[in-house]
Amino acid sequence: MTLSEREVVATVGGGITVRRLRAWIRDGWVRPGVDGGFDEIDVARVRLVCHLRQHLQVNDEAVPVVLSLMDQVYGLRRGLKTLARAVEAQPEEVRREVARALRDLGGD
Repeated sequence: MTLSEREVVATVGGGITVRRLRAWIRDGWVRPGVDGGFDEIDVARVRLVCHLRQHLQVNDEAVPVVLSLMDQVYGLRRGLKTLARAVEAQPEEVRREVARALRDLGGD
């Protein structure tokens, strides 16, 4: 289920307005779906931007940097989860060899 801009504003609260949300969309901080609706990930991102600006006092120039770094971290996490699933799908002997190689490389 997707939400409209007004529904996102009502859900998030915290002083965000439709006008401010549209500015964040224009600036690329928030990216609604192709239908213009917002899913739960989008709402979480709006909450994050609110938290960064209001509680952590991150300025407008730093917000895209923080968001970009967080996007990179989440991308790396997805990649590592995919790698872990691929390793888990291997025979026991292969998993042991991977674990040994990680230990040898200092990856615990």
